[in-house]
Amino acid sequence: MQQPSTAPGAPAEPALRPGGRMPGISARLLVLTICFVMLAEVFVYVPSIANFRRNWLNDRIQVAQVAALVLDAAPAGAVPVDLERRLVAQVGALSVAVRSGGARRLLAVTDMPPTVQKDVDLRDSSPVRLIYNAFETLFSAQPRYVRIVGPGMDSVEFVEIVLDETPLRDAMLRYSINILVLSLIISLFSAVLVYAALHLSIVGPVRRLTSSIIGFGANPEDAEGAIRPSGRRDEIGIAEQALSAMQVTLARELREKKHLAALGLAVSKINHDLRNMLSSAQLLSDRLSEVGDPTVQRLAPRIVAALDRAVALCRATLTYGRATERAPERRRQRLAPQVEELRDILGLADDERITFETQVPPGLEIDADPEHLSRILLNLVRNAQQILQDPDFPGPERRIVVTARRDGRIVTVEVADTGPGLPASVREHLFEAFSSARPGGTGLGLAIAAELVAAHGGALTLVDGTEGARFRFTIPNRNGG
Repeated sequence: MQQPSTAPGAPAEPALRPGGRMPGISARLLVLTICFVMLAEVFVYVPSIANFRRNWLNDRIQVAQVAALVLDAAPAGAVPVDLERRLVAQVGALSVAVRSGGARRLLAVTDMPPTVQKDVDLRDSSPVRLIYNAFETLFSAQPRYVRIVGPGMDSVEFVEIVLDETPLRDAMLRYSINILVLSLIISLFSAVLVYAALHLSIVGPVRRLTSSIIGFGANPEDAEGAIRPSGRRDEIGIAEQALSAMQVTLARELREKKHLAALGLAVSKINHDLRNMLSSAQLLSDRLSEVGDPTVQRLAPRIVAALDRAVALCRATLTYGRATERAPERRRQRLAPQVEELRDILGLADDERITFETQVPPGLEIDADPEHLSRILLNLVRNAQQILQDPDFPGPERRIVVTARRDGRIVTVEVADTGPGLPASVREHLFEAFSSARPGGTGLGLAIAAELVAAHGGALTLVDGTEGARFRFTIPNRNGG
């Protein structure tokens, strides 16, 4: 979908790379993956370099012990000095000594160094000491000569050799370089695999969410721009479903708000002329009180009251378009006269097709605003009347029944009809503006009634499982009322 240009003065949208790619996330993910794998390799390298040093020295001790056995088994002077030197050189040591039978014997020696800088006892296999000695060897700045003491075999208590530490340090450096290269290869390979997996499962869907949010923000009234959930059942799938529901709801709410604004503008234009016409009708209705006919005398006050209420409703419609309602001015009053008045206001007394029944106790009082209560009842009964007056309604019985009762501090009123009922498709948004189930209806009647009931601290609901439609609203007494 092509996004509209940004309106002047609107905040700038986040910059996107071509293809909608957000800068920075992928690069940081790749670098972090490499760093974490390298960190894991460090924890592997530390004990491995210590173990490499110990094995290197153990190999020299074992070769030295074999050479010592050869030298010890030969008769005195039977081994030439040149051969003795070659045996010691094969070990890589400057001298070889053993201890057996409680005595220490020097079996072979070449040119001894003037001093031995360090003694190492391989019989002490403490991990901390092994790691410390390994890094001490690795980072030693000057060549050193060390005395190595290792366990012996058979009757030999221990084997002792003196050697130059430089070959050991060189071998450890080569091992470290090999580990580093191998770690880099493993890190890059692991990073590519982890990055690919995270890109497919997280980064890509997050970019899709971000693009949907930005695109919807440019045109929030277009519900077609809402994200379509991928069907995933993890947190991202839940986020997609929540975002989709929010976008659809927001688009609908914005369209309704726009519709309400248009309604308020239209009503404001006709409000002045309509009130003038109603005022003229009021003046003419006042003359009816001078007619002596009993029927006219009975109906004239109701006609005047209906015209007064029509003027008030005209103002209230404009007020509703501005999404405000005045606070109710409550007082105790009898409910039955309010209900009976609907018979004449809606012309039900002269309509032979519809039976209008009231089952309201004569002495039942309700604590409510008289005008608000009249509007609530008028909207509910008029909805039922319009349904029953539909020529396509096939029902043989057309009846509207209003019942009321008091339960402690709460008065419950029900308006029921024998119509076809309400389809399931409109029940979810039944009390929202412009959600009418009747063709040509505005859907404002139930929305206004629900708002007025809520202003009294009550609730308007649709009773399920009944024939036709049955609406129930409750109005509690004021605190202390």
